[in-house]
Amino acid sequence: MFESAELGHKIDKATYDKEVPILREALLEAQFNLAKAANFPVIILIGGMDGAGRGETVNLLNEWMDPRYIQTHGMGEPSDEELERPMMWRFWRALPPKGRIGVFLGSWYTWPILNRVSGITTTADLDQSLERAKRLEEMLHAEGAVIIKFWLHLSKDKQEKRLKSLEKNPATRWRVTERDWKHFKAYDKFQSVHESVIRHTSTAEAPWIIVEGEDPCYRGLTVGKTILETLRNRLEQTATPVAKVNVPPLLPSIDNIHILKTLDLTKSLAKKPFKDELEKYQGKLNFLTRDPKFKNMTVIVVFEGNDAAGKGGSIRRITGALDARDYQVIPIAAPTEEERAQPYLWRFWRHIPRKGRVTIFDRSWYGRVLVERVEGFCNENDWMRAYSEINDFEAQLVRHNIIVVKFWLTISKEEQLRRFENRQKTGYKSFKITDEDWRNREKWEQYEQAICDMVDRTSTIISPWTLVEANDKNFARIKILKTLCNQIEQALANLSPNDAKPEPKLKH
Repeated sequence: MFESAELGHKIDKATYDKEVPILREALLEAQFNLAKAANFPVIILIGGMDGAGRGETVNLLNEWMDPRYIQTHGMGEPSDEELERPMMWRFWRALPPKGRIGVFLGSWYTWPILNRVSGITTTADLDQSLERAKRLEEMLHAEGAVIIKFWLHLSKDKQEKRLKSLEKNPATRWRVTERDWKHFKAYDKFQSVHESVIRHTSTAEAPWIIVEGEDPCYRGLTVGKTILETLRNRLEQTATPVAKVNVPPLLPSIDNIHILKTLDLTKSLAKKPFKDELEKYQGKLNFLTRDPKFKNMTVIVVFEGNDAAGKGGSIRRITGALDARDYQVIPIAAPTEEERAQPYLWRFWRHIPRKGRVTIFDRSWYGRVLVERVEGFCNENDWMRAYSEINDFEAQLVRHNIIVVKFWLTISKEEQLRRFENRQKTGYKSFKITDEDWRNREKWEQYEQAICDMVDRTSTIISPWTLVEANDKNFARIKILKTLCNQIEQALANLSPNDAKPEPKLKH
């Protein structure tokens, strides 16, 4: 696999000095055109062997390009803040917005490789990590990102020669560490793992470009020209209308059950037993979140439901039982300009809490398969692929011992009308009713179908939906509190001592 990178490619200094000014000018022009168009981001991964010039290549790109439109991320050892969240959180936070270039020195491949070489993980673990990386890149590509992955290679002999040369020179000695020599001793093992990584993750959407790293002139020009050609090609494609992608239609549920019609919306709870149950489960929730083991857990609560179904009131019954320092409510509305410049899930990844916290989403990532689908705010291909992307997102959360509790509050069309009219008559509630709420009622059946499809395709074993009969607010609030308490209690009981300890390396 690496044979083509071991042919001793070299470029003489005179040729290099002649070509660099031309290349720099062309790169800057492409970079400005990218920023002006601002309709896709560029993600550049720089990987490869120690001593192959990864850092030098990154420095060169920053020297050649306008610093206003390029940002470098050296993804070294994760911080304590990063260790408390799923591994991909640190990369999602660093993704460049549309019109910008993000360079990653160290990426979502780094730790799976180090884990495998050091024996912390198995080959099966590595394969699973690579599949997750591929899904991430497929999603980024579908969102419009350009992904350029460079692998800078050195043979074993050349790596040893390079490290000794750097170590011999007083000006560069600092660049060679004990870690570099330790990795050199494991060269053959690294080589085997690297081949597996490149073979499994070089895809049509994001192929690996292997570059010989020995000669800095050849390496720099090759990387620069590749970026330039990729940018130019994509900018030309962007100017051309994209043909509509035909996707297969959604099939009906396997059991042909309309899940919302199975709910008994007559369920209710009288005022007196409601007060007793409210005090009981709010007290239990408070007690559970003060358990010493809770500091090693994270809870994410998702609220979705019909307009006026009582999401806000239910959320207040939860927060009323919690210490204000330990929770956050994230209200999700129409995306801002900043959020529209990023992949869809970025706005949700950024709010993933650290351990010992509860984060409540008032509306969530399910907007893509609900309101965006029904109102036509995204195309069919986008919301169709969103089901698998959402399932993958939640699987990453659960894998990091995050409890994901999802509630869908449903009311009848008649009950919604009654609540709408009541809001219009009540001064302090009138702000809750908008023209958009009335328009949404006209698409009741379309929303019902979207809800059924959502539950059918995203209610998984690890992250199931809890459907809440919400015609009676008392009944709904107690069911929600009881379900949340039960899930936290079960998670606390299953929490092993190892769950409280950070991994020696990041596993993802």
